[in-house]
Amino acid sequence: MVGGPSLLVSLTTLIVALACAVLANLQMRRPYERRIHGVPWLAVQFVAIAICFVMMAHLVSLLMGHDLHSSRLAY
Repeated sequence: MVGGPSLLVSLTTLIVALACAVLANLQMRRPYERRIHGVPWLAVQFVAIAICFVMMAHLVSLLMGHDLHSSRLAY
């Protein structure tokens, strides 16, 4: 794939996803009566952490200068 998100876009996405994960974690730690209701905080936390992992792998590949892939998968 040629192109893709630049370094600035990847860093911004990582920071926003990390902030969402922290917010969801803080909401999960609050007593049930004091939480913001109607939001599945566990799902938000899971998706935000998954996005963080993908963005960290993308940033590593941008900074190293080549794609991250397994040699077993590239036949």
